[in-house]
Amino acid sequence: MSDLAAVLQQRMNTARKAQQKEVTLLLGTILAGVKNREIELKRSVTDEDVLDVIRKGVKTRRESVDQFSAANRMDLADKEAAEILLLEEFLPPAVNPAEIRAAVRAAIDAGAKDIGKVMAQVMPQFKGRAEGKQISAIAREELQAG
Repeated sequence: MSDLAAVLQQRMNTARKAQQKEVTLLLGTILAGVKNREIELKRSVTDEDVLDVIRKGVKTRRESVDQFSAANRMDLADKEAAEILLLEEFLPPAVNPAEIRAAVRAAIDAGAKDIGKVMAQVMPQFKGRAEGKQISAIAREELQAG
């Protein structure tokens, strides 16, 4: 078991003892995803694998918040948003948008003139530290600015 998976397990056990049902359920779901990932990879998971599972959980919850907000179900949107905040505690700090913008400018200056080429150069630098959606938005702004 990776160090991060052990931290998640310990946090879930603490939540269970404190009778925090929502936290216990959320972390149990993430740990089940980690176990499934381990089976899928046919090896022990690394911290990076666990981070991928957590990021996927955050992404699906963000999509749920959007859908619940559009349906005017703020009670459910707030619940999902609280789960996002809890999961983000386990993720490394987000990248500063200025750092992304600098990498995008460097890719454009190096000859990447369309969004696909810029993204191909920039995405690997920020894998797991920034969302593709954010990088894409910055890349489009910079390409339009010339």
